[in-house]
Amino acid sequence: MIYKSDKNEIIDILQDWNLWKREQSSGIPREKYLARLKSFIDTNQVITITGPRRSGKSFIMKQMAKALIEKSKVKAENVLIVNLEDPRFPALSLKLLEQIYEAYLEFLSPKGQIFIFLDEVQEIESWEKWVRMMHELRKAKIIVSGSNAKLLSRELGTLLTGRHLDLTVFPLSFKEFLEFNGVILLDRLDIINRKIEIKGLLRKYLEFGSFPEAVLSEQKKEILLNYFEDIVNKDLLRRFRIRKYQDLNALVKFYLSNISSLATYRSLEKSLKISNDTIEKFSGYLEQVYLVFLLKRFSFKVREQENSPRKVYAIDTGLCNAVGFRFSENFGRLAENLVFLELKRRQALKIEKELYFWKDEYHKEVDFLIKEGLRVKELIQVCWNIRSEKTKSREIRSLLKAMDEFELDEAAIITEDDEAEEKIKGKTIRFLPLWKWLLEDE
Repeated sequence: MIYKSDKNEIIDILQDWNLWKREQSSGIPREKYLARLKSFIDTNQVITITGPRRSGKSFIMKQMAKALIEKSKVKAENVLIVNLEDPRFPALSLKLLEQIYEAYLEFLSPKGQIFIFLDEVQEIESWEKWVRMMHELRKAKIIVSGSNAKLLSRELGTLLTGRHLDLTVFPLSFKEFLEFNGVILLDRLDIINRKIEIKGLLRKYLEFGSFPEAVLSEQKKEILLNYFEDIVNKDLLRRFRIRKYQDLNALVKFYLSNISSLATYRSLEKSLKISNDTIEKFSGYLEQVYLVFLLKRFSFKVREQENSPRKVYAIDTGLCNAVGFRFSENFGRLAENLVFLELKRRQALKIEKELYFWKDEYHKEVDFLIKEGLRVKELIQVCWNIRSEKTKSREIRSLLKAMDEFELDEAAIITEDDEAEEKIKGKTIRFLPLWKWLLEDE
């Protein structure tokens, strides 16, 4: 039984997040994500929005809710936004979800299709059962968000097989970063005319990363350190009930200090004095909460893939600079991490893409190999400073070997500022500045 006073308290909380009677700040629109969400809304599917904490999921949900009301002419009272991290809600449970829904129906009396946005839904145990019930009874269109990739896919996959669509939200792309800094690029001529300004902002993008709030604030390092503490405390320690805080902290600091480098659990066991099993388990947790990515080496043999070292990348270069140990300004590693993140964004929009690095038995290495279906489609090398003939020759040799192996006629080397095209042994290698590559349309 729900008492009237309980319902009043629930509605008071909900009014602070919803668009029923008041304007709500929804931030700068993230158009690519909104376009994808709009295409999902028209399907009979539960929509899940995943991504790291503070990447902008809540704002994108609010932007979608606002678009439904303003552009699709959905009545404001037919849209319910529930922020499950609001500390004013009592103990989170399935009962609370039902109480929220009943209070909403009683006070708003919506007529027609209802849209329910559940933000940070993983805070409620067994939430997926309530979502399935609402979906199957067609009581509402459900959009949920969460900061844990495996949790959402596993729990929904079990109960809603074939009935949900996923959207992964990353921190700002470079184009979005420029827009957040007031640089709107209308065409290629704009890009050329504002080249110096764009290159200056790329340095800030490398240094401070692209979490939206940090981009817009003067207190960037403080915000990034707070994000890190939130991810560790809320998404890792509490969610996975980790007791070995010192071990977790040592592993995270190692990964964030060694981005774009190869690592094996065995080598980490020796250097960090942490057991192989613990490192493997904690690494899985870090990937689940989108803090760290461990890129596999390409091989047609699954066992060889699994047994090879992996390359470490982080969700944000700003976090690396704020939290990791910095021995020197290494723009090369930061640049490679940015390329990885941009490839992950593109992969999220085209799920048949697979991303690897390539290395042969003679230690020739290519940073990124993109596979679609059964074929390798693209090879990308990242080399911040290509001016040295020795360095250039090494990077080209590795690319040519991989191009021969996968029968490719073209490949790319991403640099700080060099732009050219070279024909070597009948093959074409493009040299592209990082800032220009980041702004290329797919």
